[in-house]
Amino acid sequence: MNVVSTIKEVQAQVKAWRQAGYSIGLVPTMGYLHEGHQSLMAAAKKDNQKVIVTIFVNPIQFGPSEDLASYPRDLNRDKIACEQMGVDLIFCPTVNEMYDANFNSYVDVNDLTDALCGKRRPGHFKGVCTVVTKLFNITQPDRAYFGQKDAQQLAVIKRMVNDLNFDIEIVGCPIVREADGLAKSSRNSYLSESERSASVCLYQAIERAKAMIKQGEKSVTIITKVMHELITNQPLAKIDYIEFVDLTSLKSVDMLEQDSLCALAVYIGKTRLIDNFIYQHSGR
Repeated sequence: MNVVSTIKEVQAQVKAWRQAGYSIGLVPTMGYLHEGHQSLMAAAKKDNQKVIVTIFVNPIQFGPSEDLASYPRDLNRDKIACEQMGVDLIFCPTVNEMYDANFNSYVDVNDLTDALCGKRRPGHFKGVCTVVTKLFNITQPDRAYFGQKDAQQLAVIKRMVNDLNFDIEIVGCPIVREADGLAKSSRNSYLSESERSASVCLYQAIERAKAMIKQGEKSVTIITKVMHELITNQPLAKIDYIEFVDLTSLKSVDMLEQDSLCALAVYIGKTRLIDNFIYQHSGR
């Protein structure tokens, strides 16, 4: 496994692989890797002959009051996680390598970014789309792998790839959870012991909503009210949003009459956690 930090090194390796006829899978990450990231690597390894993992805490997707400086970083730990999964190349650039002093070109996807996290984190998805576009251009993958936990991000990336005619297949992979249901996240490392115990309320709310839907409830207002009450019963939890949206357009829905996404963001102490589930109207 090679670990490189410059764009030229990646491009040289990709060129050699292409000349040899290898297919390439890309797993873009911000590091502090966990089993969720490793599930993406496993999927990439299954589908492709070569796998690239990028590790880059992207400053332009963080707002002024967000956790850029404190975001967890541990490259040695990440190298071990990648080696375990048979990754071929790690690309871990510096900020200056990705954005030179005169950088002033951005990629922005409209409409899909107006709801959910995009509504509450202005500029976030502009930063995400810009860095992902750069990583696509640098690594030239056949396929790129993203987790369903970041459901809005996955939808936005798919739209961007379609709109800009990238010849890349975007593969969404299922959420990986802890034994008690909490979605795996690098930000879970911020949680104190009491906050970690409290954080299970997100999964409990999701499971309650699923049970209500299975019993025939279709009213978003009624389902959301129950989810809201369950989470707010936890003193350490503060709801940012709980929303049901159309799975394709990400527009709000009042009744579950089409494939929909239930997405929620909740502060546990100072840590903002997200989670979601998909309702398929067809029953698939």
